[in-house]
Amino acid sequence: MKKLILAAVLVAVASPVLAEEFYVVQDVKTKKCTVVNEKPTTTTVTQIGPVAFKTRSEAEGSIKTTKVCTTN
Repeated sequence: MKKLILAAVLVAVASPVLAEEFYVVQDVKTKKCTVVNEKPTTTTVTQIGPVAFKTRSEAEGSIKTTKVCTTN
């Protein structure tokens, strides 16, 4: 029983760490788009799109197809 409880606690603690998310952001001054792995909280960048991506390659693909990122 103790092993089961310990395993459940470890899964609960490790799950948020394993579920990394990626965001496409645009620098306000340079208008350059990049991929970051934390939700933007500063005013120096603007999040492009309303979603987080599950993989970095999905986010990078979004940069290539997003008009504000490809016109720079």
